[in-house]
Amino acid sequence: MTEAVKLPERADLPVEVPVTGAEEHQLEKIDILRIALVGIVAILTWLRVYEPIPHFDVVGFGATLIGGYPIFKEAVLNLKERRMTMELSMSIALLAALAISEVFTALVITLFVLIAEVLEKLTMSRGRSAIKDLLSLLPQHAFIRKGNNIEEHQLNDVRIGDIVVIKPGAHIPVDGIVLSGHSYVDQANITGESLPVEKVAGNLVYAGTMNQSGVVDVKTTGIGADTAFGKIIQAVENIEKFQAPVEKIADRLAGYLVYFALGCAVLTFLITHNMTSTISVVIVAGACGIAAGTPLAILGGVGRAARSGAIIKGGLYLELLSAVDTVVFDKTGTLTEGTPQVVNVESFNGATTQEVLQLAASAESVSEHPLGKAIMDKAKSNNLDLTQPEQFNYVPGAGITCWLNGEEIYVGSRNLFIQKHVSLDRLVTNESGDSEVIVGKSGKLLGVVHIADVLRPQSKQVVADLKVMGITSYLLTGDGKSVAEAIAHKLNITEVAYEVLPADKQEFIKKLRASGKCVAMIGDGINDAPALMQATVGVAVGSGTDVARESADIVLIGNDLSRFVETVAIARRCRRIIMTNFIGTLSVDGVGVLLAAFGFLNPLLAAFIHVSSELLFIMNSARLLPARRG
Repeated sequence: MTEAVKLPERADLPVEVPVTGAEEHQLEKIDILRIALVGIVAILTWLRVYEPIPHFDVVGFGATLIGGYPIFKEAVLNLKERRMTMELSMSIALLAALAISEVFTALVITLFVLIAEVLEKLTMSRGRSAIKDLLSLLPQHAFIRKGNNIEEHQLNDVRIGDIVVIKPGAHIPVDGIVLSGHSYVDQANITGESLPVEKVAGNLVYAGTMNQSGVVDVKTTGIGADTAFGKIIQAVENIEKFQAPVEKIADRLAGYLVYFALGCAVLTFLITHNMTSTISVVIVAGACGIAAGTPLAILGGVGRAARSGAIIKGGLYLELLSAVDTVVFDKTGTLTEGTPQVVNVESFNGATTQEVLQLAASAESVSEHPLGKAIMDKAKSNNLDLTQPEQFNYVPGAGITCWLNGEEIYVGSRNLFIQKHVSLDRLVTNESGDSEVIVGKSGKLLGVVHIADVLRPQSKQVVADLKVMGITSYLLTGDGKSVAEAIAHKLNITEVAYEVLPADKQEFIKKLRASGKCVAMIGDGINDAPALMQATVGVAVGSGTDVARESADIVLIGNDLSRFVETVAIARRCRRIIMTNFIGTLSVDGVGVLLAAFGFLNPLLAAFIHVSSELLFIMNSARLLPARRG
């Protein structure tokens, strides 16, 4: 049985939250009235205040049927669907109690069950309220710059490419790139970062975050469901559409426990001919803690991961992630920044490092080589004045020869200097894996600019944290051996595969899985998509390509790899909680059935144990739910 709870429509975001089973209703006045009715009648029955028909408590009988209506209704629906559920077993127990005139017992059982369901609804609604909390962060209007004018529009009217003006104190309505302005943005709701992040031209901003200080102009790159904000909502909404394996196990185990309870009840009656003991057996054995606690734990896990900056596309992937023992990292753009940067400048023969960098940048100022761009960026950051070359000649595979202020300048590889007969005796063998751009002038070596794709700040710590968790890390890259091994050495990764093509990446993952490993693949590029789909769990870095994000099962918002470690920890904690509920329920049911069968539990005490254990396991699962944000 499935129903949809409508939420406010916001900028084409998905607006229906699927809910199932006993949790489909929101807490209403009728729930409170039922509890009040059953409670008052139970007191009257105990005190024997009103008995219009001798030896038959018609008021108590009627209150049980009215108060237990939700239980009986769910039992009939499940019976039609041929599903064995706890509502069915509780209905049998209630009707049996009424049949032997245990009206007070039936009333108290009904009261316990109604209170338990109300508490369960409140706990589940706390998980779903995360969606409404997020929706409240998205403004209804946006200010769009059109020429020299700023116009206010409905958020639904914003389009990709529009320039949106974000004022101080306002929530950002779109994903986009800052074109101008300077501010600090609170991104905690989206990325989990505790401190505001400085934003200048070229930086990304996310819908649902708050602009704290200056005015910024943002070019829209994502709207509604296509924003990081929208994908978080989709992840939470879709969580109950696709049951994780542990949820299916929970449903199956719940059914088995009902059969077990009814079987034990029949056996108890055949042996003892005691209807009270028989009813107690049916009441005490229950799997409600498993049936309700498992989806709640998974909902909490996905919600907590979303708050930490990881979008999990279904409970299935949370379950699979908890079992991962191997992580395969793409290098470029995942472990590294993905753009070459100057990491070191050496100087020789009386030259300064500033002079070496200035000459290299002046020579590269008319070049389109990607390493030249890195040198130009470094020179600009050092505020160096550049001179346009008087003559320029580029030889592929060698480098640049040009004239500056009447002197011949060489900027390129060792091959270029050999051709120019310039001595390279001062240079040592390059074993770092960095790219080297050698600089010379008028037949003399002046220095070397070292360029590399630098590691992300958190990469080394992430690999170390995964090792502590018992997870083996692999480095997979299309780069050559020297670059791959240099990066692996810095990260303390011993398993390295280099010069790997996209198809080879997929085959590499396939072989790892065939060997019995549970593999997570983390990548960011188009060439990573086949491997992401081949892995047990594919994880995309959010700053990567659209293809990678669509191919992955989990998306990390931004490029902070530490969020992956947090998500693995959440997945493992979720599984521990679920298994604790499994074992706890089996233990309570096993002991309870034995005590009830031998007459040590009456129906009242059996109902108390059943409901208490159910609430205990639900509250255990609720520990995963993310805390409300102020």
